[in-house]
Amino acid sequence: MPLRLNTKYLEGFISEDEIKQISPEIVAAAGTLSRADGLGNDFLGWVNLPTNYDREEFARIKSAAQRIKKDDILIVIGIGGSYLGARAVIEAVKSHNYNSLDKDTPDIYFAGNTISSTALNDLIKICENKDFSVNVISKSGTTTEPSLAFRVFKEILENKYGKQGAKSRIYATTDKEKGTLKQLADAEGWETFVVPDNVGGRFSVLTAVGLLPIAVAGIDIDELMRGARFAQENLNDDDLSKNDCYKYAAIRNIMYRKGKKVELLASYEPCFDMMAQWYKQLFGESEGKDGKGLFPCSVIFSTDLHSLGQYIQESGAELLFETVVNSVKPQTDLTLGEVEGNLDGLNFLSGKTMSYVNQKAFEGTVLAHCDGGVANVVLEMPEINEFEIGYFIYFMEKTCAVSGYTLGVNPFNQPGVESYKKNMFALLGKPGFEDRKKELESRIN
Repeated sequence: MPLRLNTKYLEGFISEDEIKQISPEIVAAAGTLSRADGLGNDFLGWVNLPTNYDREEFARIKSAAQRIKKDDILIVIGIGGSYLGARAVIEAVKSHNYNSLDKDTPDIYFAGNTISSTALNDLIKICENKDFSVNVISKSGTTTEPSLAFRVFKEILENKYGKQGAKSRIYATTDKEKGTLKQLADAEGWETFVVPDNVGGRFSVLTAVGLLPIAVAGIDIDELMRGARFAQENLNDDDLSKNDCYKYAAIRNIMYRKGKKVELLASYEPCFDMMAQWYKQLFGESEGKDGKGLFPCSVIFSTDLHSLGQYIQESGAELLFETVVNSVKPQTDLTLGEVEGNLDGLNFLSGKTMSYVNQKAFEGTVLAHCDGGVANVVLEMPEINEFEIGYFIYFMEKTCAVSGYTLGVNPFNQPGVESYKKNMFALLGKPGFEDRKKELESRIN
């Protein structure tokens, strides 16, 4: 049984009549998506990806993963959708402590998602005296953050193994035919994988972009795709009472129209933190434009109840609603024993499991927040494994597309992303930005 939408805690916040009223808009948006005649329709390759992926490349991904597994480390170089999805799946299915726990597969580190010299130097030190490979992910090959990191690690590989040795340790995931990275990869003889032209970065986790690092971590990518395929085949009913994806899209838009500005994604499992980061890019880049859109945030409870719980409880009602991903069955569990003297006063929990306590924390929190005026949507995930995560990824991608079309925006572009880049290039003295450089420096100095 895959992910299930639980609307019990929306009582008093959203009525069934409100959902019925918005249903025609949701169905129309879903129709736009299925007919591929809406804004951004050049980027709908993800819609049929779970059933229409490149089988030959899929086999090459598995083969490359087996070769990389002989190393101590894999460095994945990419930013945004070029790393978030892979890291999210690895940490969710394996553990957020994956590198410390799993000794049967290489440690996996992510570079090129920041311009911090300290962070880059840390990874360089980690790779000292270790055998490692690099998976560089960039459609163009000119994105600043990954390009800088790749320069550094390419030089280290060539110094360590020689040009010929480095050749077999560099894997480029990039455009099929064009772009700087593709040209360089062909010239150097690196194995390449494809970033599909019709799949945007934040929707690319089920392509080679995410699948190669995920496979290196020892995760069953066949099961991941099976979960996504099950979602693709079963989330098409125009009756919102039978389609949790469309109903969730409806709820989000109703909340937005009621004046909510923020959707707070909550989980009670630390391994889900990077999946929440992936969610933030997915919805933030897709809906945040034209002065519209919910601001996506995330928390891990109960940890963040001790920092943000006060605000949510006492001041959150006008600003936000929560979407809680509640994992019903833990990956592992622990039974609590009895302590002599009962100094901590917790012997009443003896014989109970930690997952039981965690579930009661969820139940107590959702009731308290609802009492505080904060609506809660609950997505019940039976357990965290490859199939369920594959289903969750597709569920969220389709929700995002339908919700974005209902909102009246193009869910597949990101016009605001370039502004900071132009300013940064000008301040760095990139040729062609001389006039902008003078204007910006006059505002800074």
